[in-house]
Amino acid sequence: MTQITLTYFNHSDGRGEVARLAMALADLSFEDQRIAMADWPGLKPALPFRAMPVLEVDGEVISQSNAINRLVGRLTHLYPEDPWQAALCDEVMDAVEDILSKIVATFFITGGEEKKKARELLVNGLLPVYLIRLQAYLESRGGEYFADNRLTVADLKVFVFLRSLRTGNIEHIPADLIDNQTPLLVQHLERLSQHPKLVAYYR
Repeated sequence: MTQITLTYFNHSDGRGEVARLAMALADLSFEDQRIAMADWPGLKPALPFRAMPVLEVDGEVISQSNAINRLVGRLTHLYPEDPWQAALCDEVMDAVEDILSKIVATFFITGGEEKKKARELLVNGLLPVYLIRLQAYLESRGGEYFADNRLTVADLKVFVFLRSLRTGNIEHIPADLIDNQTPLLVQHLERLSQHPKLVAYYR
């Protein structure tokens, strides 16, 4: 039996959550190793790129969130076999990673006013551009899924991202941003939120 361990922070709105959700949806057994922030500095030097998530499969370690998502997607049948559909899946995950990286960078800004300005620039600039483009992709592919006409890790990547934005927990990024600009993405988020296995996962 394959032994799988996913190591990531103990929260549900970051890069490691996509793989967790994929494995939960597929009932794939894995060790969910959740790291407290207090333990992070001691663990960081031992990781391949000093970053999480990392995935260990039968003693072999892989890092980089989208590489992990693709591998877990294959293990859970949530990644397309068709090369073109796989590329569409990758495109969406990489787009989310692009804008997510810009948001994450603002967490390291120490000045309150500087952080506010940086996030307002995103809210009035790149963030809606990415959201509107993602909505256009979703609409062009039938309105329900981003690739392969079925649920894939691309949908889960977008779901985790939108869910995080909509909490309002990221200061200076309005919780209603997606509601006001991308209603089809809201429908996508709410549809996945009602998936019985995701309901059970977040219970």
